[in-house]
Amino acid sequence: MIRVCVVDDQTLVRQGIRHLLELSEEVTVAAEAADGDEALRVVEAAAPDVLLLDLRMPGRDGIATLTALRERGIGVPTLVLTTFDDDELVLRALRAGADGYLLKDVTLEELVGAIRTLAGGGSLVRPALTERLLRAVPRLPEPIDDLPPPQPLTERELEILRLLAGGYANREIADALRLAEGTVKNHVSSLLAKLGVRDRTRAVLRALQHGLLTPRNGS
Repeated sequence: MIRVCVVDDQTLVRQGIRHLLELSEEVTVAAEAADGDEALRVVEAAAPDVLLLDLRMPGRDGIATLTALRERGIGVPTLVLTTFDDDELVLRALRAGADGYLLKDVTLEELVGAIRTLAGGGSLVRPALTERLLRAVPRLPEPIDDLPPPQPLTERELEILRLLAGGYANREIADALRLAEGTVKNHVSSLLAKLGVRDRTRAVLRALQHGLLTPRNGS
């Protein structure tokens, strides 16, 4: 059973997420918090497998909470749940250490799938947000990171990177490109190394910053 902590300042939202997850046989809500300060206390006490975190909260917001967790050496996989009213805020949350993000109108299946992915050490980038982030990056007043420019990617690595940005797992990429899953894993490892990042979420962010991904025509 995957143990999660739900952090949101709206009681109704927390209750709704809890009731949804109670329908799943894979996930249990181990703790709840109404703000960032409370989140720091309950995360240390409950040691959840995954943290579900709102961004806009009074007092210590989601980004400040992520920063404080990192400073305290608490490495809990974190999924941001957002209404997506601020592109820059989402990007800053990812910079602060979030491992993925979802809209709050997701289905139970999507939410449980995301929790499962993060609990297994993965990260999550959803297509709907990726399209918006593609357009948001040029407007940001500061760079996403201060790393050296990435090494050039091969055409195959770029192809796989675009599918990663669409939220596809290795198996789905392998099926789409008619490759062995092991081959896809090797390509993913190579492109992560060339981009100088440790996971898929940050790979997409760096790709956005350096113009390696472009919006779909007409979208």
